[in-house]
Amino acid sequence: MKIALVGIGKIAQDQHVPAIAASPDWELAATVSRAGSVEGVPAYTSLADMLAAHPDIGTVSLCLPPVPRFFYARELIAAGRHLMLEKPPGATLSECHALEAMAAEAGVSLFATWHSREAAGVAPARDWLSGREIRRVTVTWKEDVRRWHPGQEWVFEPGGLGVFDPGINALSILTEILAQPVHLSGAELLFPQNRQTPIAADLRFAHPGGAEVSAAFDWRQTGPQTWEIAVETASGALRLTEGGGKLSVNGEDIAPEGEGEYPRLYARMAELVRAGASNVDLAPLRHVADAFLLGRRETVAPFDF
Repeated sequence: MKIALVGIGKIAQDQHVPAIAASPDWELAATVSRAGSVEGVPAYTSLADMLAAHPDIGTVSLCLPPVPRFFYARELIAAGRHLMLEKPPGATLSECHALEAMAAEAGVSLFATWHSREAAGVAPARDWLSGREIRRVTVTWKEDVRRWHPGQEWVFEPGGLGVFDPGINALSILTEILAQPVHLSGAELLFPQNRQTPIAADLRFAHPGGAEVSAAFDWRQTGPQTWEIAVETASGALRLTEGGGKLSVNGEDIAPEGEGEYPRLYARMAELVRAGASNVDLAPLRHVADAFLLGRRETVAPFDF
């Protein structure tokens, strides 16, 4: 099947392009970007021009920042194209619900992707936790924004999510591995004096079984980067590290198998298109929205790249 990529930035070059190239399901047939391109692939700066030139491209993957994404997505759905959304699927929950309704009415597949759920350790972690009594969950997601988003000012603008840009990856794993859903009960959000989105956040969740569930996100971590979820149960402990890529149970490393996060996403998108189905799970984004609603705001030192 032919697919187009819209937004040829770092994540597209690092993950989407190689995943499509290695896929038995997809052929990258066009790109749309103001600056980026992929060698050997027709490139456009206008979405309308690409759609007019390629009526044979039935699916489009959007790799744009969340704020402008809705308008592109709406145009693509109106053009009858199946649509794959990079995380988060929109700047607001209302946008996502609107796109879901549009896609259903147009009869096209819509996939709100959460790449961290496809990390090798996530599915076996979910399976091991199933049926176990959970007592404590501790999420620690700390990284260096200068390393992962160098000079990308948009992450600190309204809609850019701030530290929730990586933190939502942790929330996507959390909502995948816990059999009983949690909801946010409190939060502290740390905003640099010169920024519109938080650079750190501490979250607390209510669990139906009374387990203690918390998360600490920070974008100021230098040196080793930390992406870890630790779960204590009545019958042992589980630890996911490296963003879900590594799993240990009761101190013993488990060797999960997998082909990589983005190849799995594109395989899943192929399944959805062939089945005429959609997958729009907004649980991680709901937690972020709740954090902005409930979070106590604290001002910290200015931050500059």
